[in-house]
Amino acid sequence: MITSTLVPTAKAEKYITQLARHWGHKFEVTEDAGTRIINFGAARCFLSAEPDALKATIETPSEDASKLEEVVADHLNRFAHREGPLTFNWTRLPA
Repeated sequence: MITSTLVPTAKAEKYITQLARHWGHKFEVTEDAGTRIINFGAARCFLSAEPDALKATIETPSEDASKLEEVVADHLNRFAHREGPLTFNWTRLPA
């Protein structure tokens, strides 16, 4: 399954950098053409900064991506606590 969201924020690059550092202690984090890729084993999360938004895409073999969506959203909201809760509207596509 592939699930994606575009989160409105002017601080996308900052939050992506913080999250990549945080998860880099536990998971493999790489970068390709400005996109940070977090490898969770069977699943991967792709994070990139748009001019006024953060794009997050999750690829997982599971048909239920909701847990990983929650984990990504929760962690990003922790880094964005001064901005207030970010808005995540996930769109799902079959893998």
